[in-house]
Amino acid sequence: MMHQQTLSCGARTLNLSAPVVMGILNVTPDSFSDGGRFAERDAALRQAEQMLRDGAAIIDVGGESTRPGATPVSEQHELDRVIPIVEALSRELDALVSMDTSTAAVMRDGAAAGASMINDVRSLRRPDAMQAAAASQLPVCLMHMLGEPGTMQDSPRYDDVTNEVIALLRERIGACEQAGISRDRLLVDPGFGFAKALQHNLQLMYEMDALQALALPILIGVSRKSLFGKVLGRDVGERLPGSLAAAVMCVERGASIVRAHDVKETVDVVRFAHAVRESQREAQKELS
Repeated sequence: MMHQQTLSCGARTLNLSAPVVMGILNVTPDSFSDGGRFAERDAALRQAEQMLRDGAAIIDVGGESTRPGATPVSEQHELDRVIPIVEALSRELDALVSMDTSTAAVMRDGAAAGASMINDVRSLRRPDAMQAAAASQLPVCLMHMLGEPGTMQDSPRYDDVTNEVIALLRERIGACEQAGISRDRLLVDPGFGFAKALQHNLQLMYEMDALQALALPILIGVSRKSLFGKVLGRDVGERLPGSLAAAVMCVERGASIVRAHDVKETVDVVRFAHAVRESQREAQKELS
């Protein structure tokens, strides 16, 4: 089943006829990979500008770390971190900005500040988040996670990880539709590294094409995650090759958006993986 080829993102439109890269901009002091590096406004703008030059279609701004073991931040703290950056990126760089947030107030104020998308690891389960997302009229990415980041990696269990991920995403899609968020505003993310042991992540990646049954654009985030540390024995600064290999595998299995720290390299591998897929489609067209 095919998802829609374009996504209406407030005043902007995102073309998903080919997979795109979402650049990660963490304005938090404690994110696992680049925490604290881009917390200053000018540094954040420079980093975003570079990611756009490198081919990012979206900049994903996060003001609350969701790494395993992370502690939540106050609503006001998150607002103070995120909203000025969203406004600057939208106005000064004319960027398509996604808010990596679960907080209703950030969704509301971010939409008013020019954000184009909501990317919520808790799939709108925090108080008032569903209503805030519905009112924003923006597209929403629903991610699979059990529990909270602080405890999600304690002992995740599944009988069939892929089917259970799909089932929970179906439930959240239904909840969104009941709240007035239409399907054409939704994306899904299987949540690699969120409430999943190593074997769950590997199996989910192998079987990821099953998510296409949801007929929604698929966003994936694997960049620099601990699964590469576990499989390859690499520290966080040495995980680019593993991240790129995983990005290719996910595009082969239907990912439309690849969320990444290393935008330039990820854009290249995503474009190449897509070219290979398209060549097969063209060959099939000629045969028929």
